[in-house]
Amino acid sequence: MTTSYPSTSVGAREEVGKSVCVLSYKSLEIDEIIKSVSDDGAGATALFIGTTRNSYQGKVVTRLEYQAYSKLAIKTMTDIIRTAHQSVTRSTHHLAPAAVPSIISCAVHHRLGTVPVGEPSIVIAVSSPHRKEAFVACEQILEEVKQKVQIWKREYYEGEKEEEAEWKANSG
Repeated sequence: MTTSYPSTSVGAREEVGKSVCVLSYKSLEIDEIIKSVSDDGAGATALFIGTTRNSYQGKVVTRLEYQAYSKLAIKTMTDIIRTAHQSVTRSTHHLAPAAVPSIISCAVHHRLGTVPVGEPSIVIAVSSPHRKEAFVACEQILEEVKQKVQIWKREYYEGEKEEEAEWKANSG
């Protein structure tokens, strides 16, 4: 099966301070992503791994395919990271000097192209001095990526013609 992708759906990478956003046609390397946010000042690292599941609404899923308007998608992802850095505040029970950030580093990696069942399509890692901030930021980033980033997915089902697979906004 040879698939060609639009010239606008390309791999991309952009760094924001200690954080990074990546769109890639390659398999997502979870250990490398975790290491990319590690820091001696981090007391917590929250991790979300979204994988292709084998069923949806009673149908057997054989694979997903992702495309992006990469130039805009990577900008939107970095805006989401910036917002998380600014909006996630320290827990009241962990008072620290203003110089200590509530988020140390974030990594958002989204796969493009074909993603087989069981493989990750998105990995988000967030390091923070404390667990609550890491979890809050990780969930906030995930929800905003799903709502705002210009990525579309196509679901392929067992027993259905491939040409009948429809593109959907990446919100589910």
